[in-house]
Formats: sequence, C-alpha cells, structure tokens
Amino acid sequence: MTMAEGRNQTIITELILQGFGDFQDLQIVFFILFLTIYILTMTGNILIVGLVVTNHNLHTPMYFFLANLSCLETFYTSTILPKVLVSSLTADRAISIPGCITQFYFFSSLIVTECSLLAMMSYDRYIAICKPLHYATLMNNRLCLLMATGSWINGFLAMSIMMYPMSRLTFCGPNEIEHFFCDFTPVARIACTEAHKFELMGFIFSVIYILPPFLLTLTSYMFIITTILRIPSATGRKKAFSTCSSHLAVVTIYYGTLIIVYVLPNTENMRKLNKVFSAFYTILTPLVNPLIYSLRNREVKESFRKSVGRLTRSLMPHKIQNNVFKLG
Repeated sequence: MTMAEGRNQTIITELILQGFGDFQDLQIVFFILFLTIYILTMTGNILIVGLVVTNHNLHTPMYFFLANLSCLETFYTSTILPKVLVSSLTADRAISIPGCITQFYFFSSLIVTECSLLAMMSYDRYIAICKPLHYATLMNNRLCLLMATGSWINGFLAMSIMMYPMSRLTFCGPNEIEHFFCDFTPVARIACTEAHKFELMGFIFSVIYILPPFLLTLTSYMFIITTILRIPSATGRKKAFSTCSSHLAVVTIYYGTLIIVYVLPNTENMRKLNKVFSAFYTILTPLVNPLIYSLRNREVKESFRKSVGRLTRSLMPHKIQNNVFKLG
C-alpha cells in the first residue's frame, strides 16, 4: 500500500496511538488498572459462556443471547486492551497501517454486532414480559439462531464495505492519532486524501447501524416498563424494576456514548472528550455486562454453585469425599 506520493514526501508505514501518553507519570498505574479490567472482563464473560453451554437449565433464548453477548465481549475487549497494555508498559505506541485497519475492522464489526444483539435481547424480554403466553411460540430455537447469526453476519458484512475507502487513505504526516485505538474519525483526520468522504461515509454508517437498534431497544423497554407498572404486587413491581433499570442503565451508557462519538457533530471540544466517552463503550460496558445481565440472576448463581460443586467433587480424593458425606 502506498502511503505517500512524491520523492520529497516521507513514506509513512506506521501510525502512533497517543493513547494516555499525556500522563507519563501514571503509566504503571494505567497498566495495572487496565490489566485488572482485562482479566475481570475476560473471566466474567468466559464464565457466562461456559455456564450457558454446560448447564441445560440455561438453554433458553435469554441466556442464549447473553452467551452470544459475552462471547462478543471477549473478542471486543481483546481487539483494544492488549495494545493499550503494551503501550502503557513499554511506551511503544506504534501500530502498522495494516494493523490499524485490521483493528478498526474487527472493532467496528463487533460494535455493529453488539448493537444488533442488544436489540434482539430487548425484544426477547419484551415478548417474555408483555406477551408471556406467546413466548414459547414466538421465541423458538430456530428464530433465536437466525437472530443471533444475522447479528454477527450483519456486523462483519457491513464493515467490510468500509474497508475499501479506508485502505485508499494516504498518510503523509503527521502520523499521530489522538486516541488509544484506531477509530475512523481520528484516522481520517490525519489522512492526506479522501478524508472528508471517509468521515461522511462513517457518519452515514453510524446513523444506519446505531440509531435503529437503539430505537428498537428503547421502544421495547418502554413497553416493558408500561407492563411492569400494571403488576398489582408492589414486591413484583420492585423486583422487575430492579432488573429492568439496571439493564436500561447499561444500554443507555453504551448507546449514549456511541451516539455522542459517532453521530453528534464532531466539534473541537467534543474531540477532546471522545477519548473519555470511547472508554465507556470499549472498556466499561464489557466489564459490567456480565454483572448486570447474568451474574445477578438467580438461575446463573445456582448453575455456578452446582458447577463449582461438581468440579470440587471431581478433584477431591475419593476417601475425603466419603468422610465429608459421613460428616454431613
């Protein structure tokens, strides 16, 4: 790929992700913080996927979508945080241009997929709460599989279209990206050619693939809240609102920051804050999603307890097991 034309221009073969380099004295603190977040995120999401796969009582549409979301979060986090960790530890913030494009492709594809999955999950909860008598018929295994598969295919196919104009961008300096990962607006801002067309295309894609799932999710939760308000039992309303409000809070933070970064006008003041807003949907939501959507659920807690019990019994020597049972 030609990065620049002309004999007097420097050929740029790599870009510099400035990340959080403004805080040089805090790099070790950032490394420890991000490493902890990465370990917790991976552990929580892998645990959810493992529990759903191995426990038959979790083979329901809701947990099927949750397992897909957790699987996505492991890929999602792994496209960004490992590079951030290396940069914090070694101060090496360089990334090759093909590597930058690859990171953008997987990151943006997974964003579109997650928006679709969140919309599917909200629709599933809408049917379960607002139309419980029709739930088994409407949310059958075939439909759930089609919805999940469609979400994944939609995300990766949609962003494949963005790859051609991004690969056509040329860079002749400066090569510093004011971000901690390769996003289309910061990358387009330092490009020499076709930057405005690429930014416009990115905005159009953002409107198409972020706003409709957000509106569907918001509408589903509005119907859910309306139905909950009709529950005669105060205890039932409180329990339903507790679950619904936590889900809605995470969805609002996720979509709110996405809309701020990708849909609202990209003014100079907003550019300075985009790095902060991006941390919410790239780092925070993958960390809290397992806690909000899954690990608080009674069925998941019970399945986790049984799995730990089975694992303990399998690792415990036979004689000790007999003594434990005798004591019991």
